[in-house]
Amino acid sequence: MKTLFRLTGLVKPYFFWMALAALIGFATTGSGIGLLMTSAYIIAKAALQPPMVTLQLGIAGVRFFGLARGIFRYAERLISHNITFKILAKLRLWFYDAIEPLAPARLMHFKSGDLLQRVIDDIQSLENIYTRVLGPPLTALLVAALMWFLLGIYSMQAAVLILCFHTLAGIGVPLLTRQLSRGVQVGIMNHKAEQQVLALDLFQGIGELQLYGKMPAHLAAMQSAETGKLQLQRKNAIIEGLHESLTGLLMNGALIAILWALIPSISTGAVNGISLTVITLAVMASFEPFLPLPSSLKHLEADRHAGERLFEILDAKPETVAPASPLPFPGEHTIQAEQLSFTYPGSITKALNNLTFTVLPGEHIAIVGPSGAGKSTITSLFMRFWNSNEGSISIGGHNISRFDPEELRRNIALVSQRTYLFAETIRENLTLAAPESTDDDLIKALTDAGLSHFTSKLDEWCGQHGMKLSGGERQRIAIARILLQQAPIMILDEATANLDGVTEREVSKTLNAISAGKTLITITHRLKAMEQYDRILVLEKGIIVEQGMHGELMAGNGLYRRMWELQHVAEIAG
Repeated sequence: MKTLFRLTGLVKPYFFWMALAALIGFATTGSGIGLLMTSAYIIAKAALQPPMVTLQLGIAGVRFFGLARGIFRYAERLISHNITFKILAKLRLWFYDAIEPLAPARLMHFKSGDLLQRVIDDIQSLENIYTRVLGPPLTALLVAALMWFLLGIYSMQAAVLILCFHTLAGIGVPLLTRQLSRGVQVGIMNHKAEQQVLALDLFQGIGELQLYGKMPAHLAAMQSAETGKLQLQRKNAIIEGLHESLTGLLMNGALIAILWALIPSISTGAVNGISLTVITLAVMASFEPFLPLPSSLKHLEADRHAGERLFEILDAKPETVAPASPLPFPGEHTIQAEQLSFTYPGSITKALNNLTFTVLPGEHIAIVGPSGAGKSTITSLFMRFWNSNEGSISIGGHNISRFDPEELRRNIALVSQRTYLFAETIRENLTLAAPESTDDDLIKALTDAGLSHFTSKLDEWCGQHGMKLSGGERQRIAIARILLQQAPIMILDEATANLDGVTEREVSKTLNAISAGKTLITITHRLKAMEQYDRILVLEKGIIVEQGMHGELMAGNGLYRRMWELQHVAEIAG
């Protein structure tokens, strides 16, 4: 129930419109009942061949209720769908606003396919919270009250009977079908989530699956998930047919019981034949709003499960938060790391251990070391994707935790090993860095990044993940982005690691040109053109084991020299 209350709280601003839609839905059903009642009155009355004037009231009623039913139905659908779309838009924005501060630290424990399922299908499921969970019970309750009042005019016994049958249709049947379908909706959602994960793994890892002969097993797992989902959907369809049949039986039972209660009243004159006909059709029509109620409970179960899956993510505490009174980013950009240590959650080994170093404004340094030495962890701490366990990082004498994370990231340009391009145009991928950029700004950035032949292709589609472009072109797009960003500090985290030798030299040359006058931190395990750096830090197992200029480090017999010789001997041999 806690989850339901939290979900209901999200749609609280729309309660007035939800109540209005429910009342109009009641008016729609009431008009349908009135239409049948007046139609029955005309038919029964006309059979007695009365004067035409006595039928005028019934004829007017048929016209009124016939028009009103259509108008109310349209208004109810218009309002309810408008509310639903607004709720859906609010939920998507709410979820994004809540999940964005969690990335990337708090999301690394979730599979991308599972996250996609939660972002799309689970939120989509919550659109039912009004149209299929909150609205139908209220409409059914109002109809039950209306019928109790109408039948109470003729017989209190009939009013009690209709109330009993409505209670069975509104509470008994939904509870029975809920018991029979317990776990079905949740199971269907779980199978869909599993299918999402398996499908994404298939598309992203099809080469590895084929290489190691795991494709049949993976396809079998996908087939098993599909089979399980279809079985539950078949069971769900059977249960839906059952609850419709039970509601129909209750309607017939109510009809027989009320006729049994009212027929004796005909002899006393309390009820005449025409009134009995009218009441019969009214009773039959009154069960229409009770048909969706069993589905309401099933959707309630699905919405509760979807809400739990969403709140599982959203209840996580963000790794980094903006301070209450953030400091403006300083004009002086001296970077200091003091006794910096960090251990990833779930690990007992320190990724960084007591690092202390300083980077002066405009200085170019390289941080090198073997894989797993902790180089990329430094990037994550500088960008405040994580907070350090011990020690601190400061810029201009201020701890970076005192800056707004967004402001910090706007002033640190990052080119990583894997450049992500969205499935949009080149223009839209570039303006991520500077939305206010003009075409002249974009053309200059592309030209400076070595992509002058792209200046006439700003509106060309990059493809999914930018796959229409080569690896070198994607990296140059990233360079164009940081040119537009115009940040005073640049971090290159294995920016050329996946490029061929020729492209790597060209990209490195471009990066050196654009970093002139800026603070540059290059993180790499490939020791090429190291003479250009003012200082080199050598990491091993999260500890700085050496530092100095290239010539100084080569004069020693430490890790740096061994790495350099190993790489260059391998290149000469190759």
